[in-house]
Amino acid sequence: MTWLLYGANGYTGELIAREAVRRGHRPILAGRDAKKIEPLARELGCEGRIFALENIDLHDVDLVLHCAGPFIRTSAPMVDACIKSNAHYLDITGEIGVFESILNRKVDNVTLLPGVGFDVVPTDCLAAMLASRMPDATELRLAFHTPGGELSRGTTKTMLESIGEGGAIRRDGKIVRVPMAYDVREIAFSSGPRMAMTIPWGDVSTAFYTTDIPNIRVYIATHPRAIKRTKLIAPLLPIIGLKPIRRLLQKIADRRSGPNEEQRTAGRVHLWGEVANAHGERVSMTMSTPEGYAFTVVSAVNAVEGVLGSRKPGAFTPAKFFGETFVMKCGAVALDGV
Repeated sequence: MTWLLYGANGYTGELIAREAVRRGHRPILAGRDAKKIEPLARELGCEGRIFALENIDLHDVDLVLHCAGPFIRTSAPMVDACIKSNAHYLDITGEIGVFESILNRKVDNVTLLPGVGFDVVPTDCLAAMLASRMPDATELRLAFHTPGGELSRGTTKTMLESIGEGGAIRRDGKIVRVPMAYDVREIAFSSGPRMAMTIPWGDVSTAFYTTDIPNIRVYIATHPRAIKRTKLIAPLLPIIGLKPIRRLLQKIADRRSGPNEEQRTAGRVHLWGEVANAHGERVSMTMSTPEGYAFTVVSAVNAVEGVLGSRKPGAFTPAKFFGETFVMKCGAVALDGV
């Protein structure tokens, strides 16, 4: 079966392309920029295919792994093209709006599987594990800590795309917009306690579809000074989110390169999750994974292999499609405690 990687010239896309070829795959490497796609395709011995999202070419393609963000602007035309062409759709988004759009689509001919990278595989599987341990849970809290983490230009530009919308939580089954750093608390990670603040992470969307838990918050660990700064600038986010300012910031983000190989190899991410029921009973777990981009490379190719070998049409979260143990197959992942 033939699959296509769109956005192969991006930071994460190229890493995935190299891992796929290392495993013996020969994906079609696609994107808009022939000057970047064609040399990479020649080097890796793959077909190169050049097209923009206004003229998508999926002939003879069974599956698309979409890696070109910001996904809020790029995913819809690719999803439509995949459904029309009977090609499965996967991506590495972490954007709430994209998840909500895709997971609410009704399809009977292909698999739609957004978020097969660090956004949101580890937290989605952790949420599923917690829900299986407390089936009557009504609240879910998830958090992660990335010591020394660095973002690629694509991830930074994607984050800037929705910066004016502020934060988000799920309350009584509905996504509610709240200020950034809406809730601040200390999290007991396996690496030690850390202060953390709520962020509009993808699990605000996906964890609901995975677990049916109606109240969800996601936190990122950061220094208390950073939390204070976030609260101070929160009222300015609608202004920062105006299109001219957002586009300027995204141009500045083009200068970022993402973590180098040493950082990807050495880095770890620490995760924590907790569920609670109406009686006040709680269950918590912690997990650690490889560095986020390193994890994404492995999990994305694993997901491609899993979907290519399956006939399971519909829209899914990673844990819904593969099960809660999928995360354990994505490198050196450890459940640190219960």
